Amino acid sequence: MNLWPPFVVAGFTVQKIAKDFRHAKVRLKHGMLDRNILGVHFGGSLFAMTDPFFMMMVSQNIGKSYIVWDQAAKIEFLKPGKGAVHATFEITQEKINDIINTAESGDKVLKDFVVDVKDREEDVGARITKPLYIRKKIQKS
Repeated sequence: MNLWPPFVVAGFTVQKIAKDFRHAKVRLKHGMLDRNILGVHFGGSLFAMTDPFFMMMVSQNIGKSYIVWDQAAKIEFLKPGKGAVHATFEITQEKINDIINTAESGDKVLKDFVVDVKDREEDVGARITKPLYIRKKIQKS
């Protein structure tokens, strides 16, 4: 993913993605192209660094029998972001089991996933909430 053009241009670095896709860590350096007029990270960059991960992680963990899409997104700015920032994504087996059990009926499922963007001191600068739309695929006979 570190060679994916949107990440390269924006200055994101994927530091880790677990083989089981239940943990990931992404870093955003604070470069000249990422500063707003006040010298802090653009809010869009903070959001973009978190965009694909929960959808990708859930998809990889529940399998190809399900549709998984980002349904919406919300970002809360809690502290101006200066310097390098990072986001750590975690999905537990409990959450995976809950999704599978809830989606088993074929009805749509909306589940919120939250990630914090933190600075070097581990202070939260932004909190991103992403509801995912999940539905079991209809089997064609």
